[in-house]
Amino acid sequence: MSIRPLYDNILVQRAEAEEKTAGGLFLPSAAQEKQVYGFVKAIGQGKVLKDGSLRAPTVQVGDKVLLAKWGGNEIKYDGEDYLILKESELLAIIAD
Repeated sequence: MSIRPLYDNILVQRAEAEEKTAGGLFLPSAAQEKQVYGFVKAIGQGKVLKDGSLRAPTVQVGDKVLLAKWGGNEIKYDGEDYLILKESELLAIIAD
């Protein structure tokens, strides 16, 4: 990955949308909702605090995270869709 987020920004790839319902029906792409979780692909160095010190990010590359439904900035890079958002916009780390 050649995108390196700055400061406390996080690069997340949203999980693929569900193509099938729990009952086994296939959903057309227009009916598929955005997933509310994704995977951390890259992280910045951390947040610069008021005293000038650097607070390291809580998440790590590869973490599965819970996202706000409409947060972050969507970008496309090498044909893939990503979100860039502040670490504080992440809602939780999902432990499987």
